[in-house]
Amino acid sequence: MPEIHNYTLNFGPQHPAAHGVLRLVLEMDGEVIERADPHIGLLHRATEKLAESKPYNQTIPYMDRLDYVSMMCNEHGYVRAIEKLLGIEVPVRAQYIRTLFDEITRILNHLMWLGTHALDVGAMTMFLYAFREREDLFDVYEAVSGARMHAAYYRPGGVYRDLPEQMPQYQASQWVTGRDVEVRNEARQGSLLDFIEDFSNRFPGLIDEYETLLTDNRIWKQRTVGIGVVSPERALQLGFTGPMLRGSGIAWDLRKKQSYAAYDQVEFDIPVGKNGDCYDRYLVRVEEMRQSNRIIKQCIDWLRANPGPVMLDDNKIVAPTRNEMKEDMEGLIHHFKLFTEGYCPPVGEAYAAVEAPKGEFGCYIISDGANKPYRLKIRAPGFPHLAAMDEMVKGHMLADVVAVIGTMDVVFGEIDR
Repeated sequence: MPEIHNYTLNFGPQHPAAHGVLRLVLEMDGEVIERADPHIGLLHRATEKLAESKPYNQTIPYMDRLDYVSMMCNEHGYVRAIEKLLGIEVPVRAQYIRTLFDEITRILNHLMWLGTHALDVGAMTMFLYAFREREDLFDVYEAVSGARMHAAYYRPGGVYRDLPEQMPQYQASQWVTGRDVEVRNEARQGSLLDFIEDFSNRFPGLIDEYETLLTDNRIWKQRTVGIGVVSPERALQLGFTGPMLRGSGIAWDLRKKQSYAAYDQVEFDIPVGKNGDCYDRYLVRVEEMRQSNRIIKQCIDWLRANPGPVMLDDNKIVAPTRNEMKEDMEGLIHHFKLFTEGYCPPVGEAYAAVEAPKGEFGCYIISDGANKPYRLKIRAPGFPHLAAMDEMVKGHMLADVVAVIGTMDVVFGEIDR
């Protein structure tokens, strides 16, 4: 009789279902996984080290590039840590704008996750549907910051600028003519808030479409029910946060438990799973999109009724306006000092965390009184999830590895940092 050996299989890093540069070394007994060893660090960008050589504000754009699917939430965690160090309070309108954009970012992230997770498991239409809605939300990003993804919109003391009163419109061209342009511009006649409101009115119906395609789909359930089960106790021990923890039945959400921005002023529910499998985590994230939409509607109503400043009035931390800078000598000095030297927080340390779409994203900053951090440590939500890979896939088939990577919603920018 020939001897039967386990064999080792490389999954990734060039694999469409690895969601980035994940290299999984799988020890296989036939089609069944005996052991999974994730190798990370192939996308290491040294963000934490780079931050030590730059004034505080210049690190904000690096935050967008960590988890490049939930850009503004990362900025929020970093900016909040700086605000704790400086001991400053952000204007209420800026808090509501941050809440609004955190939830827009959560929907952006979950749409990306839903499209790619379904694509990995074999449902192609879902991907096209999800990207259709992402386009609208990228237009919102672009309207406030000028960039479709890496916005650098949050600043210590508030946000870069108030919401625009006019939404950019499509122009007729050789590809898009008369009637098509009118249809595309229908929702763009008013302000940015009008455009977001139009989206939030349409979105629940679109989520129903996604659920029609997947929730009771026989193949989808066969591929996700009972796969990658994590008990509530084990999820806590492994350091899970976000939908991975809530999918196992623990109602932990920083927006409720350690409230920040304007989350204590808005109403929303925390969706929680029962079985801790891939299917429950899918249901949790889909319901989270509905709850995000609910928060967005409340933010729109408040922002319409309450104009006000969106930035702290302190030129030692916040740059003066272009007008002040060009007309006032003191404004010019402040501008010059801020953009060459920055500001120096007092000696100390601060940790601030936000409920990012993937879980708890935190920044721990140590200040030695200089104009740049002595040390920056980023707590990436995807890192502990990936550490549980071996435990989650052991005893499953090779095809289930793809479903488990999908349910984790990993992005390597933040994991490898």
